[in-house]
Order: sequence, then C-alpha cells, then structure tokens
Amino acid sequence: MLTSRHFGLWLRRAVSARDPDILKSNGGGANAILVRGRIQRHATQRLTSWPERRYAHAVDTDLGRIVNLHASTHREEWAWRDVGRARRAFGDAVVFGGDLNLRGRPQLPGYTWLGGNHVDHLYGHGEATYEVLERGRLSDHPPVRVTL
Repeated sequence: MLTSRHFGLWLRRAVSARDPDILKSNGGGANAILVRGRIQRHATQRLTSWPERRYAHAVDTDLGRIVNLHASTHREEWAWRDVGRARRAFGDAVVFGGDLNLRGRPQLPGYTWLGGNHVDHLYGHGEATYEVLERGRLSDHPPVRVTL
C-alpha cells in the first residue's frame, strides 16, 4: 500500500530509482505486514489523502488481527487522528502499530506498549521483549523486533 507524498512525486521517484539513499522514504513509502502462516483476511483503510496519502493495513491470522499504519507527519494531532481512525476501522488487534509519528512512549488506551524506537511503536496485550535491529539499506527507520 503506497503511502507517499503527492507533490513532485514523479521527480522523487526518478531520483530514488537512481539512488534510494538520497531521499530515503521521500521517494515513496509503503506499509507491509509479513506473516508466517495463514492469512484469513486482508483489509486496508484510507486514513487521509492530503497532505500525504496514509493507509492502515490489517490481516487476520490464526493468532488474531495485526494492524500496521504509517500515520501523518508534521503535527502530532494529525498522527493521533490517524491512529484513532485505524483503531475505529479495525477494532481490537493482537498487534497494533507501525510508524505512528509519535515521540516517546505514547499511551494507547486498551493496549500495552510492546516496544519501539523513536516514532515507531508496537502495542498489544500482555508482555513482550523487543530489540532495535540494524537498519542497513532497507529503510530510513531501524526495524523493531518484538517477541510476544
């Protein structure tokens, strides 16, 4: 699910195709949920169209629902708006999170903070351990591994 900025997209794509490290995520981002096992249902929900296209992505697995989103940037109230829209669209999830664009350890009612780094957060129910992995060239954010 593409989650990129609108203005000058053709130019950002051209630059990023040549050298992805120049613009990092400004060349176009994406939400992805990687699952081992069976996916019973897949759904997306548009959270906003402007100034940036933002979606939430959910899958139902044998373990329950997993929701991933990339919330709006620039204003904290926009990020909270997107988080609220995703929660209303998909209800309770076993794991909820992604690039929420919220700093610190924001509290999400009904969930426990399982782990995160900078603006990336994962929430769920119960206890977990987490670690921040090396970023490499995959993304402008280091991956966060959470073990439930």
